[in-house]
Amino acid sequence: QVQLVESGGGFVQPGGSLGLSCAASGFPFSRYAMSWYRQAPGKERELVADITNTGGSTNYADSVKGRFTISRDNAKKTVYLQMNSLKPEDTAVYYCKLVVSTGFVYWGKGTLVTVSS
Repeated sequence: QVQLVESGGGFVQPGGSLGLSCAASGFPFSRYAMSWYRQAPGKERELVADITNTGGSTNYADSVKGRFTISRDNAKKTVYLQMNSLKPEDTAVYYCKLVVSTGFVYWGKGTLVTVSS
């Protein structure tokens, strides 16, 4: 079955960096685009970044452009999110998302990122 397992979250001071990983299994990873979303307390889940199946094209929310980088390693079946220059407003649970060809949506359980001084 499809599994998405996020890791790498934690506590960081403003201006710091964190790298998230999402390990995927149970589906042909290299065929699908992948996305990172986040949900801050009391807010709706929002798109952070997505990447095509080959990694040739990426898209970012305006709020993270220039600070975050999404990438993937199809051999390792893993998608990454490198987060630099973190701000308190980046505090959220970060989720990995997959949409398969049937339209069904899979989510990981998320990893918490806390940015605070």
